Amino acid sequence: MHTLTIFAELMRTESFMLAVIINPRSGKKHLKRQRHYLMLRLEEHCSAFTTRDTEYKGHATEIARDFVESGCNTILVWGGDGTISETVNGIMTADIPEEKRKNIRLGLIPRGTGNDFGRFWGLTKNYRRSLDIFFDGRAQPLDVGRLTYFENGIEKHRYFINSIGYGVDPLTCVYADKLKPFIGSHHLNYLFGLIAAVFRQRPIPVTLKVDGTECFKAGLFTMNVGNGPYSGGGIRQNPDADPRDGIFNAMFVEKPTLGQLFKALPNLFNGHLTDVPVIHTIKGSEIEIETEESIVVETDGILMNYKGNGRLNCIHNAIKFII
Repeated sequence: MHTLTIFAELMRTESFMLAVIINPRSGKKHLKRQRHYLMLRLEEHCSAFTTRDTEYKGHATEIARDFVESGCNTILVWGGDGTISETVNGIMTADIPEEKRKNIRLGLIPRGTGNDFGRFWGLTKNYRRSLDIFFDGRAQPLDVGRLTYFENGIEKHRYFINSIGYGVDPLTCVYADKLKPFIGSHHLNYLFGLIAAVFRQRPIPVTLKVDGTECFKAGLFTMNVGNGPYSGGGIRQNPDADPRDGIFNAMFVEKPTLGQLFKALPNLFNGHLTDVPVIHTIKGSEIEIETEESIVVETDGILMNYKGNGRLNCIHNAIKFII
């Protein structure tokens, strides 16, 4: 079916409202030219739309929440993993009925450093092709992850669309960010950041439960819980993860030896990382992490921390993704 026909069908419904969230710091080198192209394509396909630029950390969450609470049901994100993650948090925390939330349509033009969520769908920094996919795409149900934790006795939630990492994962993000001025925004940031992190991370004593059953009581060196398979700029930590199947795929590592680390390195990008014996694989729709320590995590590359226990739930068919 022709792309114009698909959007013409959507626009014939009274409820169709398209909004675009743009992170001007993502791929900013060519932003002016690419933004001009984006506007031309939007005007070609849509009779009405609205755009907003993000201005600070967390702004996409506020914008997305305002959009959907105002009746918007289709959001196109122009940015990286962090921008789409913030957008999802805005959708999931908006004061709207659950049935309406499940029909929110989300699209993506990847413009960040890692672009791990888009990688699963074959979306690249080729913004012209990604726009073609958006205009000619179909909306399909998408799972969203939810972290539940407590802060001063108050229950809090953080949502993620691609993955959440503990131990080496968030420390890698810290080092990768420090390396940006020297290497630039490139997946090599994550590789060198990872190498630095594995020599600095100490094990965190945890008890791990999957779907209510205890499976580990050990020192957590690193753990990545995947809704999607990629993280860290293309590392396939959970190669079988699929953000449509209602379950998480996770990998858990206790403190490895230096020899085990060197054996794992060649498998970072080839999809065979979980073949390394020191890596334990997990599948489940609910994962609980019990610890008495303060813990740092990264949700889709965004750093946060909390003290004590956390619970991860996979929300099946939470929203829709245009692909």
